[in-house]
Amino acid sequence: MSAHAFFIAGTDTAVGKTFATCVLLARARSKGLRAAGMKPVAAGCAATPDGLRNEDALALMTQSGVDADYATVNPVALPDPLSPHLAAARAGVVVDTGMILAAFDRLAARADLVLVEGAGGWLAPLSDTLAMNDLARRLGLPVILVVGLRLGCLNHAQLTARAIAADGLRLAGWIGSTIDLAMACLAENVDTLRRRLPAPCLGVLPWAPAADPADLAGRLRLPAALA
Repeated sequence: MSAHAFFIAGTDTAVGKTFATCVLLARARSKGLRAAGMKPVAAGCAATPDGLRNEDALALMTQSGVDADYATVNPVALPDPLSPHLAAARAGVVVDTGMILAAFDRLAARADLVLVEGAGGWLAPLSDTLAMNDLARRLGLPVILVVGLRLGCLNHAQLTARAIAADGLRLAGWIGSTIDLAMACLAENVDTLRRRLPAPCLGVLPWAPAADPADLAGRLRLPAALA
């Protein structure tokens, strides 16, 4: 593998993993790196003339600086917006980790940096015998954790960090993602996370659903391996 690569995990679903990944890709490209995003498994894909397409995977492609076909970026595309194991069962699809690893290798061969975004939280099931953490372990990548900043995030972030360590992977950094504008003591909660998580904070993103990721690239720093 020629590229640096990281697995992007989240404290839950809908915590801003895709947006954070897009901003990191924009940051990497601003530093002159060939950066590629990957969404191995995506549920909630729309039917198009070109096949099933997922808006998160398309967003990653928009921010990537590497030419890759859709099937490489999103090898497992599922139509129903459900937990991946349920969406796969409904579609009659078996999540093939070998196919995912091969797609990852194709991206890594042409990029300086590959960011692999998971679906849901760390233990989100992909089948009756496979979960998101199993895929992360098979990829063997250091992890960047996106923490959805809302009530309960201190517990969710620490539990996820412990689970990552228990699975034998390294937490390379974390990103705060503002998803609750009414959250009390947001700054104080971020300070608590800085003290309690065993990895550096790579930045905190504001609530900005319509923002161009490139406009927020300066809010994040790249992991130490790329500095």
